[in-house]
Amino acid sequence: MTDAERRRLADADAGAEPWRMWGPYLSERAWGTVREDYSEHGTAWEYFPHDHARSRAFRWNEDGLAGICDERQTFCFGLGLWNGADPILKERIFGLTGNEGNHGEDAKEYWWYTDSTPTHSWMSWRYHYPQREFPYSELVAVNRQLDRSEPEYELADTGVFADDRYWVVTVDYAKASPTDLCMLVSVTNRGADPASLHVLPTLWFRNTWSWGLPGRDDKPEIVARRGELRGQHRILGRLVLQGDGTPEPLACDNETNAARLWGYEETPDYPKDGIADHVVHGLPTVNPARTGTKAALHYVLTVPPGETAQIRLRLTQIAAPGGKERPVPSLGAEFDQVMAARRAEADQYFGWLVPPGTPPAQAQIVREAVAGLMWGKQFYHYDVARWLDGDPASPAPPEGRRFGRNSAWRHMTSFDVISMPDPWEYPWYAAWDLAFHCVALARVDPHFAKEQILLLLRDWYLHPNGQLPAYEWAFGDVNPPVHAWAALRVFEIDGGRDYAFLARVMHKLLLNFTWWVNRKDTGGNNLFEGGFLGLDNVGPFDRSASLPVPGVLEQSDGTAWMAMYALNLLEISLVLATHDRVWTDIATKFLEHFAYIANAASHQGLWDDEDGFFYDLLRRTDGREVPLKVRSVVGLLPLCATTTLSSVTLVRLPEIAARLRWFLTNRPEFTEVVGARRISDGGQQQRLLAVVGPEQLRRILSRMLDTEEFLSDYGLRTLSRAHLDKPYTIRLGGHDYTVGYEPAESNNGLFGGNSNWRGPIWFPTNYLLIEGIRHYARFFHDDLLVEYPTRSGQKLTLDQIADDLSDRLISLFLPDKDGNRPYLPVHPLLGDHPDWTRHLTFPEFFHGDNGTGLGATHQCGWTALVLDLILTRNRHR
Repeated sequence: MTDAERRRLADADAGAEPWRMWGPYLSERAWGTVREDYSEHGTAWEYFPHDHARSRAFRWNEDGLAGICDERQTFCFGLGLWNGADPILKERIFGLTGNEGNHGEDAKEYWWYTDSTPTHSWMSWRYHYPQREFPYSELVAVNRQLDRSEPEYELADTGVFADDRYWVVTVDYAKASPTDLCMLVSVTNRGADPASLHVLPTLWFRNTWSWGLPGRDDKPEIVARRGELRGQHRILGRLVLQGDGTPEPLACDNETNAARLWGYEETPDYPKDGIADHVVHGLPTVNPARTGTKAALHYVLTVPPGETAQIRLRLTQIAAPGGKERPVPSLGAEFDQVMAARRAEADQYFGWLVPPGTPPAQAQIVREAVAGLMWGKQFYHYDVARWLDGDPASPAPPEGRRFGRNSAWRHMTSFDVISMPDPWEYPWYAAWDLAFHCVALARVDPHFAKEQILLLLRDWYLHPNGQLPAYEWAFGDVNPPVHAWAALRVFEIDGGRDYAFLARVMHKLLLNFTWWVNRKDTGGNNLFEGGFLGLDNVGPFDRSASLPVPGVLEQSDGTAWMAMYALNLLEISLVLATHDRVWTDIATKFLEHFAYIANAASHQGLWDDEDGFFYDLLRRTDGREVPLKVRSVVGLLPLCATTTLSSVTLVRLPEIAARLRWFLTNRPEFTEVVGARRISDGGQQQRLLAVVGPEQLRRILSRMLDTEEFLSDYGLRTLSRAHLDKPYTIRLGGHDYTVGYEPAESNNGLFGGNSNWRGPIWFPTNYLLIEGIRHYARFFHDDLLVEYPTRSGQKLTLDQIADDLSDRLISLFLPDKDGNRPYLPVHPLLGDHPDWTRHLTFPEFFHGDNGTGLGATHQCGWTALVLDLILTRNRHR
């Protein structure tokens, strides 16, 4: 281990030095979340809107700009900014709620996570802030007038950035120790005239004292002095935030301004918005004694055009609770040394991570994808029982909530740092998103990735019935069962040695697999339901709602996910059985269970032999069977349920070999899903375990690799483009239900309308399909050639096809021959201006034809899988 960052990771993993204790765990958005919703009808977006956030104390977690906090979110640090024109202090990212946006919730600002090491020893963040008045009302009003067929009206469309009149605000962070953080704030005036910017580095304590909870009424304190904020907290000890120069110290309390919000007479003298009202409106709303639970150092920087001004800050824990106080560290030469050293160590770390010969543009994608993943780690606090019952010092929640959202999840208690799908649009974990995050995270921090996988399997997350929690809007929704797959991938990426991790995962996943079998196979025929399964509007109707006619919807994707789940658990149990033969019984169980599911998929109505494709099947109670002939990713996912079993494994585990021989002898009908064999180049016999047999494989691939169906220049679409001219329509219960090809944002409101599985390119399913093709390649080697693209006359091996599909996905972020990145919109500012195209974001999904990034702007979680594709491709070149 030659570089300093990897040594820090090793020390953190061993418990020697808590390098992960402080990090970018402060959310981008805490308002408009389920946790903060105490409304009668679950109207989270309306109950706690953006307008309340500056004045109302959060109950469960905090938010801020460029924010950091400790892993318990005891303290918080973030920036306040004011351009002298806005009606409010800029303390958090603004955006529209799901009911305000014409395509669901949507951040209406521009910021980038430009760097971070796994321990957050070095981080950087960038934000563009208009010098003109921020058009809050205009963004709400214009978007309200748009329908779903129209694109979103963005901040750049308002003209507020015209003539480059904006500030570039960056923050670089460097840790001198786990609890000593140097920060350099830089503000650059991009306008043509001198301009002034108010910058308020702000320190505050999360409010835990206002809710009347026993033992938590201790109120911390921050004392503001010239150039310094000193905080004291019972749990944390003593903190100091230093700033260079002569900023004005301001203090108030992190408590609700009830007078402003609801007209109450009783309100704190210096509430949460006291600093903001003082700076923006000159009101006497800061404590003249300069004490409180929220405080800021107020800088006013006047900067010539094109110039940059900087502020040095240092946040240090100077004493543990009851401990001796240490000297306050320097903002001088030592500060410079720490900043330079951490930046150089970050370069060294990423030089080790990225294979030699990787093109610089691809190396940048890897580094900034890692940054997005690291900044996407958020402190998440949610005690469902406490949320349902209410706090002693607060009004009781409406009676109806006891039987409403998440009322069956009273056991759930979250108090953890978790990798979020998106820090602003989805500031809450999602089970299947998190599994994909962990595969990318394992490339840089396998310890954290394993902790994340185990987290949702802990007793206070996993439901007593075995169900994994989906997300806070509805923990009982059903996400695809990809935890076993992710655990296996993380185990392999980490070197394939942590058998204790696999065993811990396996014990809990046995409960979850049983839940699926008992709850989602209502016919007991090994065909599974599941509902929307994360694919939102992929079908003609909402698969999670009541069906349009009486019956059961047996899902091609649900069945494929369960076949894949059985294979993943088989693979895990085989790994464990090499160390403990107890697991052989589990291995044979999942071998046979996979065979039952795979056989059912092809012989009980999901496979359409005429079309050569898998479809969902509606089994009506009157006995009729209605295939839903939508050619979508639902019919491609069976390709992912495949693996190979080698003769080496069977020799090592003779009990498995004996049971397999018995099974094939006595159950010959399953030979087509577990019986295919070939001899590998190394002389080993390989056995193919697959839902999709060799002949089915050719037929499905002919559609999947067809540019007029699924194959685009930038990956695989989720719906066949054939449905552009021929939408699929079915009449059920007196109503017509239609699915047409929609390559961009959704044109319907299913699941809030903020995502779309009717045509765009999504990274997680593309990634799994590429992996599935590689599994087949491992079996067929170079003997199977497939026309690629379909009708091109060119035939490639399956590995070559997987490589090309990977390259198509990677190319979304690479500059083309004209210097444009395909994922960026065609826009004179966002797509062409070097200030805006220099750094990357990682959108939620991509336009099915032109590759433009769509959905959540900073969704780095599963889109960060691009870094795994790059590292894999360059390792094999």
